[in-house]
Amino acid sequence: MTAAMLGASAPAVMAQDSYPSQTINLITGFPAGSGADVLVRYFGTELAELTGETVVVVNRAGAAGNIGAEFVARSDPDGYTMYIHAASSIAGNMHLFRNPPINVAEDIRIAATLNQQAFMLIVPASSPYETIAELVEGLRAEGAEGSYATSNTTGRVMGRIFTDAAELETVEIPYRTDTDIIPDLAAGVLDFSMMNPVFSLAQVAEGRARILAVSTPERLQAAPDYPTFAEAGMPELVMLSWFAVMVPSATPDDVVNTINGYFNEILAREETAEFLNSNGGDPFISTPEEGQALLLQQIEDWERYVAIANIEPI
Repeated sequence: MTAAMLGASAPAVMAQDSYPSQTINLITGFPAGSGADVLVRYFGTELAELTGETVVVVNRAGAAGNIGAEFVARSDPDGYTMYIHAASSIAGNMHLFRNPPINVAEDIRIAATLNQQAFMLIVPASSPYETIAELVEGLRAEGAEGSYATSNTTGRVMGRIFTDAAELETVEIPYRTDTDIIPDLAAGVLDFSMMNPVFSLAQVAEGRARILAVSTPERLQAAPDYPTFAEAGMPELVMLSWFAVMVPSATPDDVVNTINGYFNEILAREETAEFLNSNGGDPFISTPEEGQALLLQQIEDWERYVAIANIEPI
């Protein structure tokens, strides 16, 4: 576990006469230095400035986000422990695990939504493939000798849907984190990987990878240069990932609404939009009720995604 202290010196903004009045813990299900960790720390810094309270970012990585989700679900429902993670991924875990540690629909509630982003198919910078069509042709020739990497729920499902839709024998290689994938991807050991946009764009910027396609229905404003899978003739691979601030389900409504107000104020800032765009996402502002309805809908959607991908729960 890694904790980073994010100090705040601005005058405290007192809400509901008492909240917040102590240290706030932001839990992330990703390791320090990963793309999602960078996103959490950005919001942690902004939240500390806005509330005047100290914000601590705590890394609880592993089990496709289940470790962090369970930790928050079991914490005191007082608004001082929040989970910032891909809510779409947490919804998917209900169907990818035989015995998920929590019932997401009952144990977690959405306090605020943060962004919408696409998952991206990336290949090593040394790869000869410039398009999805070229990649598919090459992978068919490789047969079972080809391989691809995944490290999270969305990537796992998208990888399976992609290989099934393209009728490939390419073998999935699961990794614990995105960071673990990079050495093998850069070395050309892997043919491709399905990754979140923050990490994908970072690898492109470092010259380690190329992006061949993104999973949104239309090109993201944040990444307009990259074609969608639908443009490449694969409409099955339309899937939107979204991050949210989650708290225990018993957290009082007034505290949830206060949290929502803080994050919506941060999201309304031009610099926040620029930050999210630079990391492959678009701002996503909603009410707690709208966010919760989307979470419940995504739990249903992911049952269909897992069935399409023909994935056996672990």
